[in-house]
Amino acid sequence: MNSLYQIFNLFFRIFIAGGIFIAGFSLSLAQGIEENYDEQVVVLAALDKITTRLSTIEIGRDEMVRFGTLEITMRKCRSNPPEETPENVAYLEIVDVGHDQKSKEYFSGWMFSSSPALSPLEHPVYDVWVMDCKTRSGPKSEEMP
Repeated sequence: MNSLYQIFNLFFRIFIAGGIFIAGFSLSLAQGIEENYDEQVVVLAALDKITTRLSTIEIGRDEMVRFGTLEITMRKCRSNPPEETPENVAYLEIVDVGHDQKSKEYFSGWMFSSSPALSPLEHPVYDVWVMDCKTRSGPKSEEMP
């Protein structure tokens, strides 16, 4: 009777350990799929004050996009749920590499769509503000133009 109990106990432990392993593997696989197919994206409006060119730019998380001499990187983006007051907020890092390739950081912080003057980009040539924060589904893009 004692050996039957030991065999049952051994099989039970193997079954539990296998279940935990499969659950952990499935969870990591599902997280990998989620990262590949749900990408956080900020939609920015960018104005070149010299040429009066107004552009709409979409930037994925931790991507860098160039606008003129600016390099814009989005680190985090959030939107309020539909039942709350509309608000989009993004953490941006904006560096001007200039024409002589001497980099100068012009902005690093949170930008709000409802209050662009609260934390604006202070640049003599360019103006950038947050329009929307959304989730783009599908495979991650290789590079943004």
